[in-house]
Amino acid sequence: MNADSEKKAAAERALRHVEEGSVIGVGTGSTVDHFIAGLARMADRIEGAVSSSERSTAKLKAAGIRVLDLNATGDLPLYVDGADEVDPHKRLIKGGGGALTREKIVAAASRRFVCIVDRGKRVELLGRFPLPVEVIPMARSYVARQLVRLGGQPVWREGFVTDNGNWILDVHHLVITDPVGLERAIGEIAGVVCVGLFARRPADVVIAGDEES
Repeated sequence: MNADSEKKAAAERALRHVEEGSVIGVGTGSTVDHFIAGLARMADRIEGAVSSSERSTAKLKAAGIRVLDLNATGDLPLYVDGADEVDPHKRLIKGGGGALTREKIVAAASRRFVCIVDRGKRVELLGRFPLPVEVIPMARSYVARQLVRLGGQPVWREGFVTDNGNWILDVHHLVITDPVGLERAIGEIAGVVCVGLFARRPADVVIAGDEES
């Protein structure tokens, strides 16, 4: 299978985890687009969805799926999202699409996190994909200097604004041997809104193509 076929296969397999009558947390990205298309077929069998981005909100509504506010739903039984990298411990790099903060919130509020990817996203060590860090605009240069001290090379994603009105620094050349520690260290830098490491709350299930683990 090519990458897109693997994304479709992963999305279809993830539908097996959807409970009838439940509210589903839905992520963002090209693989999730396939999941939304599948979810549309069972729109009348779920209560609705909580979306992690304006992009996914628009796609869910177009598919006839009711979009709910997380503040009104409480904890969710399931969150389905993609990733830019997945290591053998189901820890992730996310945020290539810039929705990392809302994705991390919905993941934290979900009892089960199913990550859907093509097999090319599997890596032994995180860090080949630049690590996205969402920052308050006035803190961009300050945060960048701190990221250099941590061994990275931050590049401002110029011209891009997140759904929260913030900016993204993509951190290159990191060798992430301690994802939990690095997630905590970057998160403690003043001006950082969110770091795209999902290590303290990794995925519970990873579906790569038609393989589930």
